[in-house]
Amino acid sequence: MTTAKKQMNSAAYAEAAAEEMIVSRSFWADARRRFLKNRMAVGSVVMLVLLVLFAIFGHTIAQWNYEEIDWNVLGKIKTEGGPALANGHFFGVDELGRDLYARVVQGSRTSLLVGFLAGTASVILGSILGATAGYFGGRTDQIIMGAYTIWLSIPYIIFFVVWQAFFGRSLTQMILVIILVNWTAGLLIVRGQVMMLKNREFVDAARMLGMSDFTIIFKHLMPNILWVIVIYTSIVIPEVIMMESLVSFLGVGIQEPNTSWGALISEGARTMTFGTLWQLAFPAAFFVIAQVSLYYIGDGLRDALDPKDR
Repeated sequence: MTTAKKQMNSAAYAEAAAEEMIVSRSFWADARRRFLKNRMAVGSVVMLVLLVLFAIFGHTIAQWNYEEIDWNVLGKIKTEGGPALANGHFFGVDELGRDLYARVVQGSRTSLLVGFLAGTASVILGSILGATAGYFGGRTDQIIMGAYTIWLSIPYIIFFVVWQAFFGRSLTQMILVIILVNWTAGLLIVRGQVMMLKNREFVDAARMLGMSDFTIIFKHLMPNILWVIVIYTSIVIPEVIMMESLVSFLGVGIQEPNTSWGALISEGARTMTFGTLWQLAFPAAFFVIAQVSLYYIGDGLRDALDPKDR
């Protein structure tokens, strides 16, 4: 009986110690632990890292420049322009005789750079505006939300065309125009979170200490909703890559000879009927891998960072 009691006490002590350890673990440490338990999310991180490494270092093994034309296969692309190691065209050539491997590397750089830079900047801008609207309310909220409503009614393709007519088509212009098109990213969700938090005790205490509104927003409110911003950023990045690919597919994206996944897919789709399926398959495969990886990473971050699941 005594032994059984000791075993029960030991089990209860171990359970209490485990619960105390879980409670004392920091939010971010607990989120990291839960994210690492998600195999699909971890595998997707590995795939995304490999894609980034391919975009950065893939040119080191390319035997052709992405602008260079192989005149030997230009007139016989259908018969001799397919993937081959002998002539250095690992993915074959495009319709103009340019090395598709080198162009996929360049396209990966463009699409990933646009996605991460424009996507992150868009969420930061939208979060700042959303926090401002939610914290101040009143006329400030009405102005920001009115601009938000009007902006959603404008087709972004028209904005792309008008922007390029004035400023041209370059990588920098593409990033800028996507940031401007997506300035509403995260605005609503951050506004709602700030409206729930702005009347909490820690905010009232900060006001009583004489802190400015700027300090309260960026040092007290924003850190408390950082997990929401991180999750939303992981959702916006693949959407931005999709947007850039779509406008490039429609011919209003990246300017030649630069390229992106969307531009390569557009070129491959035009020539697919002539028996050159590789021109579509390789860029489409990289695009799909990136989109699926980013989706599972976002899903894993949502499960890991949601306080309700802690």
